[in-house]
Amino acid sequence: MKEDEKVFGVEKAEESSGFLLWQVTTLWQREIRKALEPFDLTHSQFVLLASTSWLSQTHAQVTQVLLSSHSKIDPMTTSTVLRTLQKKGLIGRKEHETDTRAKAVELTASGNDLVKLAVRAVERFDREFFAILGNETGNFNKYLQQLLK
Repeated sequence: MKEDEKVFGVEKAEESSGFLLWQVTTLWQREIRKALEPFDLTHSQFVLLASTSWLSQTHAQVTQVLLSSHSKIDPMTTSTVLRTLQKKGLIGRKEHETDTRAKAVELTASGNDLVKLAVRAVERFDREFFAILGNETGNFNKYLQQLLK
């Protein structure tokens, strides 16, 4: 094949970082969905519940904007998912103490109970899934953080 006829810049699909990331992400997401099934949570619902719990440890009030920024879920999707979580009785929303435009998000008692169980299941799954990395897990996480910057 002539050089100007080549479609791809790699000889093998396994040499494409983007394609590998796509494959690993797809596999990981499929397995996470299975881990969350017993809790009747989608992955986005879990991420926003867990983020609410996480951010509540360091912020007096957690807002939708803060959740969106922390989770990297776009604001419209964040709003839609939070509405669903509220209907499920897992979160509550109230007026923010200092910002009249914002709503503060907090876990309900049942949301708090559920997130504890779901986090344990997801962390257990992650440990098993990423165990193949062995001592390289820390470096892997650093590389992922660099990609997020």
